[in-house]
Amino acid sequence: MYCILSSRPFRSCVCLLVGVGLYLCPLYGQGASTIFINASAPVTTPLPVQAALGISKRLDGETLTVNSQYLVLNGKPWLPVMGEFHYSRYPQQEWEPELLKMKAAGVEIVSTYVFWIHHEEIEGQFDWRGQRDLRRFVELCAKHGLYVYPRIGPWAHGEVRNGGLPDWVVQRSPTRRNDPIYLAEVQTFYSQIGVQLKGLLWKDGGPVIGIQLENEYHESGPGAGAVHIEKLKQLAIAAGMDVPLYTVTGWDGAAVPLQAVLPVFGGYPAAPWDRSSGQLPPSEVYTFRFENRVSGNMGTIGGHGRNSAEVYRNTPFLTAEVGAGIEDTYFRRPVIQPDDVAAMAPVMLGSGVNLLGFYMFHGGRNPDGHRSTLEESQRTGYPTDVPIRSYDFQAPLGEFGEERESLNRLKLVDYFLNDFGSLLAPMRVYPPSTRPSGPADFSVARVSARADGEHAFIFFNNYVRNATMPNRKNFQVHLKLRDEIFNVPSGLINMPTGAYGIWPVDLDIGGYKLIYSTAQLFKQFKKGSDSYYFFFEIPGIAPEFALDTAKLPQPVSKGISTQVRDGVTYFKVTDDVHLQEIALGGTTHRVHLIVMPRSQAEDLWNVDGSNRLLLTSAQFFSDAGRLYLRSDGDPNFTFSIFGKERESIQAKVPLQRREASLFTEYKAHLTPVSFHTVPIQIQKSVKSRPLQYASLGKWGKQSVPLAPDDKDFQQAGIWRINLPTRWPNDLSNVFLQIDYCGDVARLYSGNRLLDDNFWDGAVWQLGLKEIRYQAPGDMLRLSILPLPTSYPMHIEDAGIRSPAAEAPLVDLKDIKLVPQYQLVLQLPK
Repeated sequence: MYCILSSRPFRSCVCLLVGVGLYLCPLYGQGASTIFINASAPVTTPLPVQAALGISKRLDGETLTVNSQYLVLNGKPWLPVMGEFHYSRYPQQEWEPELLKMKAAGVEIVSTYVFWIHHEEIEGQFDWRGQRDLRRFVELCAKHGLYVYPRIGPWAHGEVRNGGLPDWVVQRSPTRRNDPIYLAEVQTFYSQIGVQLKGLLWKDGGPVIGIQLENEYHESGPGAGAVHIEKLKQLAIAAGMDVPLYTVTGWDGAAVPLQAVLPVFGGYPAAPWDRSSGQLPPSEVYTFRFENRVSGNMGTIGGHGRNSAEVYRNTPFLTAEVGAGIEDTYFRRPVIQPDDVAAMAPVMLGSGVNLLGFYMFHGGRNPDGHRSTLEESQRTGYPTDVPIRSYDFQAPLGEFGEERESLNRLKLVDYFLNDFGSLLAPMRVYPPSTRPSGPADFSVARVSARADGEHAFIFFNNYVRNATMPNRKNFQVHLKLRDEIFNVPSGLINMPTGAYGIWPVDLDIGGYKLIYSTAQLFKQFKKGSDSYYFFFEIPGIAPEFALDTAKLPQPVSKGISTQVRDGVTYFKVTDDVHLQEIALGGTTHRVHLIVMPRSQAEDLWNVDGSNRLLLTSAQFFSDAGRLYLRSDGDPNFTFSIFGKERESIQAKVPLQRREASLFTEYKAHLTPVSFHTVPIQIQKSVKSRPLQYASLGKWGKQSVPLAPDDKDFQQAGIWRINLPTRWPNDLSNVFLQIDYCGDVARLYSGNRLLDDNFWDGAVWQLGLKEIRYQAPGDMLRLSILPLPTSYPMHIEDAGIRSPAAEAPLVDLKDIKLVPQYQLVLQLPK
């Protein structure tokens, strides 16, 4: 049977087109995994947004504007990747390499809170020095071609004391409303930020493209609500912050004056602020948002309801807090896996997101306070206790710059948006005919499409954190565009549990028509006159490519089978272990489809300042042709550069070269280094303390335990740790790995707290390079507080790593010093 409009092949007894209507035969829908999406409705023309925004044209003529659907950069639709990195939570000496890591992972915009309490903890004593130097941070972003999006509060949250408001501000007058005393103080703070950003705004040719005001704001009453947001915007402009974009967070029943600002949204893979001790129900972030832009797990800090998409119909769907990790609280300690965050990306994009903003992309540590510690706590009237120092957030880049597995997995989506975001941004969202009834409904496949009438992307997700989704047999998507219906894939497949991804449909690739692919597109690259399109295999789904011609040459790789049927050439990858290539075209200009296993695709990197791609399992970043490869514990490096040209690569060690497929492989070996330390116990722990509870206040019916304080740590077990006094130059860091069981651990230099950790079953890792900026000595003190015999805290991985019932409640299992080797390469210009 054939589609009347397209003559595309169809599976028998699936559908029939009559005129402009669609009629399904009785057999359609018998398989619950067969999905129909009607994306034939015309794409609507974007409208102007209601918000009065700032100067959009730079002195050099570049423009940044926004319409009701998407951002527009220099007249072209723009769907950027934004990542949060708090400058005041990281040593200034290390900002530059960390920003380069973010850029290497595909981040285009760096968002950052400006925490008032970090800059004016003592009234009238502003501090913009060292790791509080906002101007220097923004200048470094500009140096490396990164845009900046400051989130200036004055109330910011970010798990900071008082949400970022200094104590003296909280004590003096009502806050977060148009109180004259409060507004005068805010004006002074904003004026200071304006000085820091002077000359660095978009209109000046600088990187600052927008300003977020307040955060999670739902206050009401006289001088509060929308009028307060409008007043804050006036104060920001008066302080010199005239930018193309002004935003506020849109969840929690937020006050969003659409005539002044745009809303941004988000969602997190876990809810450690929840006050129940058991496993939470399936999160809404793994379900497509067709009617609502607000996550069901973000209405906790005094919020009162969710906002429907209809409320914001004439604004683009922008995000600022798609959780790339989560912060442990004392009461709930989730352990985030790479798929927990990566599976959210196709859901967000398939829901219509046109700014993918990750929070946090990079972890950090709270700076020293002058009069108090600077973390959120129940003792200061907030709903949770977080670590005093650590704000690791289990982010793709950890609090000591560790490149985690989640970084490589998210990078695949980031690169896709870097190269194809302008195509996706104008596409409208089309839901399927059958959808899950809610986040806990696993009976229906989770699928969405975005299309522009002729081209489309299919988004699917069969992954939910802490749940097992069913294997979906006989899975196929029937997608109707303006003039054609596509069966994707051509035959029924098994959608395995845990699978998620994005399939292109009817895409032009170098002049050839890709009808669809069941491998995920993530990168485009030009080398000479040839074009390369990189795809990766979605685990458990065999890659299949359908191209619109029977006159294509045979694939280059042996692991691909070819079949021609009804004017369509189908390429199926039969070897899912190695890189495969399909080459199209003649001798002067060829189009190459490169198919990689996902694990290999995660090792592919853009090389900054050079038209090159690099493949390595090492941690990587680059700067203008200078490459930095890092390896934890292994002095042996292997890397490959795309192409077979003989590169004159400079390195301090010999390089072994070998041509391999499309890449030229190199190997290097550094001198092994080993460090040893034996912890010396100087105090045994005593019986665990009784848990203390805060008053309920306004946070709900369930009280939760308070985190231990300094007095409680008098009962801790204490060990002395001796550190190496120096290490070779080809080490970029040395990591201290502490494998322990307990409740809370702290690391001190003398009486100075360097870092702390709520035990969640994982090994606690600290970078000594960053630690030594605060404590240059060679001896540290480790204190571990016993885990209570009976505890209400939700410790997700406790059953995996906790000691046996008869074992002590404090167990220091092992301490290791792991060298991080660094190989530095210089490419020819």
